[in-house]
Amino acid sequence: MTDRPLTLMAVHAHPDDEATGTGGILARYAAEGIRTVLVTCTDGGCGDGPGGVKPGDPGHDPATVASMRRKELEASCDVLKVSDLEMLDYADSGMMGWPSNDAPGSFWQTPVEKGAARLAELMRHYRPDVVVTYDENGFYGHPDHIQANRITMAALEMTPLTPKVYWTTMPHSGLQRFGEIMSEFQEDMPEQDPAEAAALADIGLPDDEVTTWVDTTAFSGQKFDALAAHASQGENIFFLKMGKERFGELMGMETFVRVRDTTGAAVPENDLFAGLR
Repeated sequence: MTDRPLTLMAVHAHPDDEATGTGGILARYAAEGIRTVLVTCTDGGCGDGPGGVKPGDPGHDPATVASMRRKELEASCDVLKVSDLEMLDYADSGMMGWPSNDAPGSFWQTPVEKGAARLAELMRHYRPDVVVTYDENGFYGHPDHIQANRITMAALEMTPLTPKVYWTTMPHSGLQRFGEIMSEFQEDMPEQDPAEAAALADIGLPDDEVTTWVDTTAFSGQKFDALAAHASQGENIFFLKMGKERFGELMGMETFVRVRDTTGAAVPENDLFAGLR
């Protein structure tokens, strides 16, 4: 036995990603006394700037955006009661196909082994019992999400640690419900790019392939408030348009696929720490 607290480490690409996909588990496990460590890989500099100015438009300054988004990230972590925030501060690579993908210093251009070595150092320091990140496609094909998966899996190989490892996912039944709710707000939604629609069609898993279903309904209000903390990106955060009640109905269950385990805990499971406590 050890006095070291059970520890969850979530590895995300940008400020606000922590709230969208894992805000519920971060809040829930913090409330249960588990140490929650958030690693944010990029500075978010390809997000919207003050006044909603878009990347590439006149007046968009990535450094200003990054500074603004760091403050928002810290506010989100306060809402979710995240124990420790670590920022790797790589330059945001932007969406797949953007010129910023090729910028020197961008996360997408960073050698995997270099990013992994930095993350492995954090893993050795915090010794997580559970690690959460995206799947190999970054959930929906974003280059920084893909790179976060790559450095996470490589970092694990650089340490002797044997945490349970999870990738975020969404069950197909959940995607269907999401589509139904989106249709209620269709007049507020811009017409979707065909390439984006095709990418979204490939995300998620059949329900019976989802290994882990964590009920975070009681913390959906915190999750909503954490998203709202990223006010500068509000135009891009569709979920905020729902209001807290509808948000809780849709986002109260967070789902994952377990990709590494040494506990032998049976699946499907309803707790990332099953077999550890």
